[in-house]
This record gives sequence, structure tokens and C-alpha cells, in this order.
Amino acid sequence: MTDSEPRWRRLEPDQRREQIFACAARLFGERPYAEVSTSDIAAAAGVARGLINHYFGTKRQLYLSVLRRTMTIPTAALDIVTDGPLEEKARVAVDWFLTLVTKQGKTWLVATAPDGLGSDPEVEEILVEAERRSAARVLEALGVKVDPAHSEACNALIRAYGGMVKAAGREWLLRGDLDRDQVHTLLSRSLVTLIEEVFPTVTDT
Repeated sequence: MTDSEPRWRRLEPDQRREQIFACAARLFGERPYAEVSTSDIAAAAGVARGLINHYFGTKRQLYLSVLRRTMTIPTAALDIVTDGPLEEKARVAVDWFLTLVTKQGKTWLVATAPDGLGSDPEVEEILVEAERRSAARVLEALGVKVDPAHSEACNALIRAYGGMVKAAGREWLLRGDLDRDQVHTLLSRSLVTLIEEVFPTVTDT
């Protein structure tokens, strides 16, 4: 047995899990939650339905996993932004994010207006945690240092900015009243203004 053989076997379940996840994300983006069954997901992924339960548990748990990942900026974002002026870092970060949203498509639109499970405390908890993590990663990616005494307030400001990000994204992807360039300008310039002009009013108190 070669060294590569067991390594390939260890990777295979991860690849299969990602395949199921990707198919579920697409289906949840295309149809209401109630209209997507585990049989539909299994058929789209080309796997037995039992594998969905094995990797994710119930359909609800799989939906929550999709929601959590879609709404959280990944750690890979930290490697996108390089050194340079804040304006350039904001431009690169927003461009990267809009590309990510384009790939996620309908799944992102559903996640930014989650009504598939109605009023649900667990969904709300996931969204709040995703927003907090994403805000922290935005600040880290931009190289913004925040005093611990003001970290909660600054995180909240980025989360508030995130509300505009969602609204602008929907104006672009759902309604078509803004194009990508207009959304990019709005979000990148607003982010710079937030950090350069609004942050000091919080951190100087």
C-alpha cells in the first residue's frame, strides 16, 4: 500500500460531503425550504439519501449549515487583501466579496432574507454569530486595529454596514436597479468613510 492510497481514502468523504453541500445550497436557493426534500438533494448529488443523514443529520441541520457558511465571510478573505492604502484594500475586499456573491447567486439572496423556516431562534442565533465573525474578519483583513475597550462598538458598526451590503446586493442581483460597478463604488467608499470618519468618533471617547 502506498502512502498516497490511505490519504486519498481520507479525502474522499470530505469531497462527497462538499458535493452534497453544494447541491443542497443550490436547491435551497432555487426553491423554498419546504419544497426541497432530502431525496431531491440526494438525487442531485448522486448519492444515497442515507449519506445526507450520515454527514449532516436532518434536512434542517443541513439547511442551517448552508445558511451559516453562506452568511460568514471565510477566513480565506484574510489572504486576499494585501498591504497598501485603506482605499485600495477596501476596493480589493469589496471586489472579492461581490465575486463570491455572484458565485453563490440565489443561495445568497435566500440567506439574506431567510424565511424558509419562519421565525426561528436557532436561525437568528446563526445569523448573529455569522455577522459578528464576518465583521471581525473584515477588520482583520483591512488591518484595522481596534482597542479592546471599543471592539464591540466597532464590530457593531461593521455589522450595521453589513446591512447596507445586503440591501445593495439585492438591488443589484434581485432588482437590477444597480449594476456591479455602482454597488462596488457604494460599498468600497462607504467602508472607507466608516473606518476613517466614523470609527474615530467611537474610539476617541
